[in-house]
Amino acid sequence: MPTGILTADGGEKRQVALRLRTRRLLCWTPRALGILFAAFIGLFALDIFNEGYGFWEALAGFLIHLLPTYLILIAVALGWRWEWLGALLFAALGVAYVVMAWGQFPWTTYLILTGPAFLVAALFLVSWSLSSGQRPHA
Repeated sequence: MPTGILTADGGEKRQVALRLRTRRLLCWTPRALGILFAAFIGLFALDIFNEGYGFWEALAGFLIHLLPTYLILIAVALGWRWEWLGALLFAALGVAYVVMAWGQFPWTTYLILTGPAFLVAALFLVSWSLSSGQRPHA
């Protein structure tokens, strides 16, 4: 048999392997991006240390400034188990930020700060819709 021709069975196996890889990618991408998004937002909490506060005041301010990061990590944790809930929570976090900060910044700021949340929400939604109750494991 020539090397360039696949049998029906070989082509089918290749398609199944490709679908499994795609499902794995769609399973893990929103989780990883959610964690990276939390780390990105958490970086903004570090500005409290340049304000000249004492140690305890700076520590308290730092922990308070990390509240959005905590919310994102909670959304990742819940989305890890229930993808539809992760999609809902990330979309809600994006909308909440836009509503609370509307008119204070240029539109690019909203895009930079909420774009990743909406992207993760969409990826969780796609992962949930394709998973049909089956979760691919690495």
